[in-house]
Amino acid sequence: MHTTLEAYQAPEPLNTDLVISEELIRRFDRSGPRYTSYPTADRFFQDFPAQPYVHQLSHRASSNNNPPLSVYLHIPFCQSLCYFCACNKVITQDRSKSTQYLRYLKREIEMASQYLGSDRLTEQLHLGGGSPTFLNHTELAELMAFLRQHFHFTPGAELGIEIDPRTLSDHTFSDLASLGFNRTSFGVQDFNPDVQQAVNRMQPLSLVQAAMSQARAAGFSSINTDLIYGLPKQSSESFAATVEALIQLRPDRIALYNYAHLPHRFKAQRLINAEHLPDAEQRLALFTQSTQRLLDAGYVYIGLDHFALPEDELNLARLDKSLHRNFQGYTTRAECDLLAFGVSAIGKVGAMHVQNLRSLRDYYADLDRGRLPIDRGIVMQSDDVLRADLIMRLMCSMPVDFNTFEQKYAIRFEAYFERELQELASYVDEGLVTVQQRCLQVTPKGRLFVRAISMVFDAYLAKATAAQYSRLI
Repeated sequence: MHTTLEAYQAPEPLNTDLVISEELIRRFDRSGPRYTSYPTADRFFQDFPAQPYVHQLSHRASSNNNPPLSVYLHIPFCQSLCYFCACNKVITQDRSKSTQYLRYLKREIEMASQYLGSDRLTEQLHLGGGSPTFLNHTELAELMAFLRQHFHFTPGAELGIEIDPRTLSDHTFSDLASLGFNRTSFGVQDFNPDVQQAVNRMQPLSLVQAAMSQARAAGFSSINTDLIYGLPKQSSESFAATVEALIQLRPDRIALYNYAHLPHRFKAQRLINAEHLPDAEQRLALFTQSTQRLLDAGYVYIGLDHFALPEDELNLARLDKSLHRNFQGYTTRAECDLLAFGVSAIGKVGAMHVQNLRSLRDYYADLDRGRLPIDRGIVMQSDDVLRADLIMRLMCSMPVDFNTFEQKYAIRFEAYFERELQELASYVDEGLVTVQQRCLQVTPKGRLFVRAISMVFDAYLAKATAAQYSRLI
């Protein structure tokens, strides 16, 4: 449990100058995974049987000293289509679809719960989508009551929900707070009307401003907002105005995402006019100017594309080295077993990753057959566990101590990672990484390139994959 910022002193100034030469960015910018897991989801095996997962849940039930649980629910429904979106969603105005979905979602939770045993201490809940606020208050209330019957939430549990500001009423946040939600996240993307029209997400500044005011009035302890650079019709001037407007609203956390235009994979993106997309030079300018403005405004760079206020728990976790990363992004709740429910949801229990079926029809069909709706998965081998630990530390800006890894995994670090340490030489030469006194550390400047640095230790990248990764910057 974190206390105050004063208890944890940063090893460098909070607003470390991250202005880096364009030449350096071009040199190390490439396409690569975001490492919300290792192995990454594209390496999961298709047609993964449900029985090994059942065994894993049962093993947890018979074990002592289990890690606490984190629970994720995927609510796929949206009222309208955002052209940029790459999430697994169902666009519909038919509210009855959520009634059917919740019935199956509860069935999945009941099926998994019968194997869990009594140890269901839960520190984190997150509803993502889609748009979880597609559900009405009665549905959310029934769902939360159901979850409290099956999981034992700790007094300080994080209960988060993603919000579409366009779906809110005057009492949405007070209703959510009454159900126990204390954290929220919603997409801003861009405040410029021309950009919003180009991606079919009309959402004026006043709407977001009202949502944030209501969330604060309802007592939400953390508000996260998402920005996307690289969208059609964005310019340096227009996006600077968006960033400035958001800074004035002062959300606790800001994610600055790079738009990946992959129309051959995501049908909705085919509705975007590619001629209106910023070119590589413009995208770089959007990123660098936005990053610097957020730092100048007092936000702290957490890692990858995340910024937070100095007193926010994410920054406190960064300072005391307890920051963690999973399929929900950066989190303060390390080492939880992640139970994921709903269509396409990805979870991890012990050394096993699993992902549910992606289509509603298949998801419903498996549950009707009395089968957990698992589609893909992987059981981590000893090398996967070692590398996952190392990559996690890199992604969270924590030192990789050779001695600790040798004791923990019975290896000789320099011999085991001989090739990787040689490959890191170019990063060391540029001051992005230090290797001193048998300790590997990403420098403040190197944190912008942490995905590329982590890729050095990814044993799967030499093997072909159908996945297409986004650019690092």
